[in-house]
Amino acid sequence: MYKILANTIFLGKDVLFLPECHSTNDEALSKIRFGQAIEGSIVITDHQTKGKGQRGNTWETQEGKNLTFSLILRPNFLDISEQFYLNMMVSNSILKLFQEYLPYLKVKWPNDLIVEKTGKIGGILIENTFGASGWEYAVVGIGLNINQIDFGTSTATSLARLTGNQFDLQELFRMLIVSIEQGYIQLKKGKHQEIRKEYLRHLYLKDQWAEFSKGENQFQGKIVDITEDGKLIIALENGEKEIFGLKEITFPSF
Repeated sequence: MYKILANTIFLGKDVLFLPECHSTNDEALSKIRFGQAIEGSIVITDHQTKGKGQRGNTWETQEGKNLTFSLILRPNFLDISEQFYLNMMVSNSILKLFQEYLPYLKVKWPNDLIVEKTGKIGGILIENTFGASGWEYAVVGIGLNINQIDFGTSTATSLARLTGNQFDLQELFRMLIVSIEQGYIQLKKGKHQEIRKEYLRHLYLKDQWAEFSKGENQFQGKIVDITEDGKLIIALENGEKEIFGLKEITFPSF
């Protein structure tokens, strides 16, 4: 049972724990629709049956083994064009905590957490709501493989699998929310370049030549930067650079 957090300023002062649900993001969006959300509200479950991932993928986990939750934020201090800074901040905040256990953890653009040549340990999916005045809420869905050992896919792994240890989920959750709150305060203070620099420092395949795919075509490229709105900038073998959006490029397999 996850309780209201005492050691934070505003995150986790309203915690809705559901033993089971389809998607914590859907539950959080429902709280917003019915006027029950405050900034910092968290929806967390022990068993998410139809979790959502990037590109329409699902994120399913074993009951009681992992962390699956959604944060409700109101980042209206950002311009809509600056949405990706929220993604970067959340990725950085998770990495900051988890690198204590996995110093080789990377973020795969835009926001998957991976261990190179091993597998994916977690992911982030942010869904936004907009109104007449602009950006109203951001629902930050986070799924992290913690104590699960067996997976139906060879591309998934977990903290326990990589370290050989089991973890206290509630304590890890508490520390993670503290880390995210600190990152959010940094974002609110306008520390954009610091956040961007930290994100790029841990970006998977940054400054490394690799084989990417665009549709049916494969090409050699090297990630060199991201645009202000979060698109990927890749240097090509001919010396030119090309910009790619979320569904325009496929990374090499592990």
